[in-house]
Amino acid sequence: MSYFDAASAAPLHPVAREALLASLDEGWADPARPYREGRRARLLLDAAREAAAEAVGCRPDELVFTPSGTQAVHSAISGTLAARRRVGRRLVHSAVEHSSVLHAAAVHEAAGGSVSEVGVDRTGRVAAADFAAALHPGTALAALQSANHEVGTEQPVAEAADACRAADVPLLVDAAQSLAWGPVGGAWSLLTGSAHKWGGPPGVGLLVVRKGTRFAPQGPLDERESGRVPGFGNIPAVVAAAASLRAVRAEAAAEAVRLRGLVDRVRARVAASVPDTEVVGDPVNRLPHLVTFSCLYVDGETLLHELDRAGFSVSSGSSCTSSTLTPSHVLRAMGVLSEGNVRVSLPPGTAEADVDRFLAVLPEAVRSVREKLGAPAAGVAPSPAAEHVVDALGKRCPVPVIELAKVIGDVPVGATLTVLADDEAARLDIPAWCGMRGQEYVGERAAERGTAYVVRRLV
Repeated sequence: MSYFDAASAAPLHPVAREALLASLDEGWADPARPYREGRRARLLLDAAREAAAEAVGCRPDELVFTPSGTQAVHSAISGTLAARRRVGRRLVHSAVEHSSVLHAAAVHEAAGGSVSEVGVDRTGRVAAADFAAALHPGTALAALQSANHEVGTEQPVAEAADACRAADVPLLVDAAQSLAWGPVGGAWSLLTGSAHKWGGPPGVGLLVVRKGTRFAPQGPLDERESGRVPGFGNIPAVVAAAASLRAVRAEAAAEAVRLRGLVDRVRARVAASVPDTEVVGDPVNRLPHLVTFSCLYVDGETLLHELDRAGFSVSSGSSCTSSTLTPSHVLRAMGVLSEGNVRVSLPPGTAEADVDRFLAVLPEAVRSVREKLGAPAAGVAPSPAAEHVVDALGKRCPVPVIELAKVIGDVPVGATLTVLADDEAARLDIPAWCGMRGQEYVGERAAERGTAYVVRRLV
């Protein structure tokens, strides 16, 4: 079995395993106690904090450990917004932030705050000028991830940090996906990370609040972790997290070059060997281990099951899964195809032979899924249709697009075809299909049921 979902959770690094087992014997006591066992635990915790701070590029007293990366994000947002309430109640973030940021933003807005979302281009990248322009008076906090968790595109954090500093707005950076590969540059104010993204154990996050940043922890407080994280922390897991971060950083330079080469191979081969497929994300300014592509006429969940049976564990941001009936907010913001989406994120140590085997299996897996769904085969003329209306009401992604593709050939060049659909994914996938197939997307209008999407045949 080949595990290609490191962006969700990287396999436990051997160094993390060793550190975890060793510290179980030494780090079980309360580090706040003055007796011998407590002092041992405190030494382990302090050493872990120093190691993590060195990797992040901050002072040890600026870094605290949290129960998860999500908890770190929520704490960073709530604490900063509370401390800067007199400045304003406006939160600025990119349209492609992790769901932890979006959930915190929703809570803030429900409590009477305001939220401003900065859009991205088709690679998933925020324009630094657009981010700077969003920093209006009354902005209490801005958030920008270091690299996107679904498509791997790196963000202009240093430029955004300069703009935030000029506007006297703190910048929060979600660095969960990038910390394994190096520190985040720029004059950011707050930073979060998650250990299971870099080969540490789950259940450990980190939060950095740089000196001079106004911060007021929310909720009941206690004396632990500078008053920012209540409760008795999991010291063995924290030690393992810090040890694994140091270990992966030592390997990062060479492994990044190797994995980038493998990802370049995937990007090129997928585009060449799988018809009607769009590789998304920035091809250059990206994480070295991650590539995402979307396949027309494919049910994402079915494709993932096909690949699982073939021995490959991958993930998807597709709307076509049982766990989400709306398109990925990242793919939607980029304006790219969402159906049949596959994210491949290679863990350190991935063998070249495993990648080649994946590339050999993928075309047949996609073809098989398309065949099951009755999608038009590449190069085969679509069947004629009596009317230029496709009724896809009640049908889920990718069926509306499949039905559109079947009848477009019967529409005279210059004429229009209307697709009736009530699946939210159609709003993104029909325009994306038009772009890929050289047709014109005219627009949408409300229908008696669902939405009417109008397409003009150009070729």
